Amino acid sequence: QVQLVESGGGLVQAGGSLRLSCAASGSFFNINAMGWYRQAPGKQRELVAVMLSGGSTDYADSVQGRFTISRDNAKNTVYLQMNSLKPEDTAVYYCNVKVRLSASRLYQKLYWGQGTQVTVSS
Repeated sequence: QVQLVESGGGLVQAGGSLRLSCAASGSFFNINAMGWYRQAPGKQRELVAVMLSGGSTDYADSVQGRFTISRDNAKNTVYLQMNSLKPEDTAVYYCNVKVRLSASRLYQKLYWGQGTQVTVSS
């Protein structure tokens, strides 16, 4: 099993910054993709940013140039640096990881964090 612990959410004024962290722990062989999703009230959960183990990244168009995803493989931790925040960034942010559980199997499993609230005031 894999546990994800998120931190770093909060209330910030428009134009401000926040940094989210998500640490993975448990029993697994390695972590492939690590990413962040968000869900605003009344809306579907959407991808914010993702980073593969090799370093490739992808971002939602709405956050491109403002948010930066990074990971520390030694700590099994992924970060999301959010700058120039806007009220429309207000949402619950969820960490998501794709984990290979065993060296003897190729199967990968998805895990979700508990979510952390980010609120941006105008």
